[in-house]
Amino acid sequence: MPTCPAGPPTPADGLLSAARRNLRELAHGLSHASHSSAPPFAGSPKLWLRLLPYAVVLALTAVFVPTTIQVLANDYGVPGGLAAALAVGQAAPLLMLAHRPLQAWWIVFAADVAGALVLLGTAEQPQGTIWPWTPPVIVGSLFVLLALGLRESRRTVIGVWLVTGAAGLALHLVAPARSGGGALLLVVLGALVLVIGQAVRERGEAQRRLVEQETISEAERAQRTLLEERTRIARELHDVVAHHMSVITVQADSAPYRIGGLSEEARSEFAAIAAGARESLAEMRRLLSVLRSDGTRGELAPQPGLDRLQQLVEATVRAGLPAELSLAGDVGEAVERGGVPPAVDLSAYRIVQESLANVVRHAPGARTRVSVTALDGHLTVLVVNDPAVRPGSPLEASGTGHGLVGMRERVRLTGGTLDTGTLPDGGFRVSARLPLQPPSASLNPEDL
Repeated sequence: MPTCPAGPPTPADGLLSAARRNLRELAHGLSHASHSSAPPFAGSPKLWLRLLPYAVVLALTAVFVPTTIQVLANDYGVPGGLAAALAVGQAAPLLMLAHRPLQAWWIVFAADVAGALVLLGTAEQPQGTIWPWTPPVIVGSLFVLLALGLRESRRTVIGVWLVTGAAGLALHLVAPARSGGGALLLVVLGALVLVIGQAVRERGEAQRRLVEQETISEAERAQRTLLEERTRIARELHDVVAHHMSVITVQADSAPYRIGGLSEEARSEFAAIAAGARESLAEMRRLLSVLRSDGTRGELAPQPGLDRLQQLVEATVRAGLPAELSLAGDVGEAVERGGVPPAVDLSAYRIVQESLANVVRHAPGARTRVSVTALDGHLTVLVVNDPAVRPGSPLEASGTGHGLVGMRERVRLTGGTLDTGTLPDGGFRVSARLPLQPPSASLNPEDL
């Protein structure tokens, strides 16, 4: 017998499903805390701030326990022993507000309902008193609700408020003649306190997320800066390598014509060298086209080096920065005889260039000294500037860090060391020590 397909769910079924789902979520929120047991300010470096939550709950407990006993015994006529037991149940759990406010609320709530039932068993309600919640119960419950609003999720605090209101309504229906508005007062004040607590909590969460996002964004900016500097360095170094590969190709092609009496094996070897160099040069050009995929052709002039430092410093002086250059004689000799590796030559120039640019941006008018020396197989580049001529005159209040990142990457690539820092008089120093011999370990392509 064929079966009829089930029709679409009726609106009533959808409402029932949504109601059951919301009830399950509220029950889960009332039974499971949405935060860790760590008290507020647990991660603060200040000891007094870490101890503050414990001091507050101790003070609340010390005030509410004797107050509750006195009110129950004197105003409501509850026997001393029973009044003390109810006071402990209603006020002692305040000690838990620092780390477990939801569990504290369950204990206080049960003790408050028990206290209301005890007061209901008295012969008559004393004049000037309210029921079902006594004044200490209302004030203590407000502190509990405030702690819940500051620590728990919105679902949990809504569930707490509904359960508290339902209990007050049920007690009012049991004895409407005794109800003096205490149940309604706790519902209204509790809603206000919960709203305040939730607003403070959500504002703190928003600030925390904002700080996290700023931290992530700063890390991303730093990583992007690092990648940009590495790409720039890679372009420059590949220009240098491409030049040397071109020289190898020309020498290998012209060797059979410059050197007489070469055997066929030697001619074939030179031809293989030239072919390999041309192939490597073609690969290099393809790589350069990828690195320069931003639509710019880049500089077509040769990459600068130590031989152009004098022009760089003179241009800086013309721009209004009093700068001096000290270039040791052995450095000039090393440059002339080709004793400075191309990567070191280019890196030294770029370090001086970026250092002078930083002085112009952050300490305009400051006297600057540039010194380049070669000693013990290392090239030392030192750039020292005095404080700004006029305090508060920097052209840029804060830098992006691109310059220092580029310096570190260049020094790291050549196997040298970099030392930067502020001087006691307010100036700044950049010191780079670059090896004049290539590092023994081969460069990893990923380092570019």
